[in-house]
Amino acid sequence: MPTLSPNRSDSPDFLAALPAAVTVCDAKGMITYMNPAAERLFAKDGGRALLGSNLFDCHPPRAQEKIRAIMREGASSTYTVEKNGRKRLIHQSPLSRGGENAGLIEISFDIPDSLPHFVRE
Repeated sequence: MPTLSPNRSDSPDFLAALPAAVTVCDAKGMITYMNPAAERLFAKDGGRALLGSNLFDCHPPRAQEKIRAIMREGASSTYTVEKNGRKRLIHQSPLSRGGENAGLIEISFDIPDSLPHFVRE
């Protein structure tokens, strides 16, 4: 499980340049960080204005429970979704600070219709 360091910013500059959408919430579900790609991805839902709002308000009950389980159990979740013809890979990972639940980070990015797969030994 990724650990947040108290001596380092939780939102490094390189995340702002990343083409993937990065959203972070605290242990209560409050959105504390969105990089520019996340702001664009969630523009119709409020974009940057979502900062300080509760992540659980943006999800149906089934998804809320999945997010709570990720934070509670410390296990990541990776899956793909398709919406409006756009395929995306979603990775959600719990965050910890000092061994305690500190929230969740979600990284989401477009995937092409044909994705190369390599087996390396």
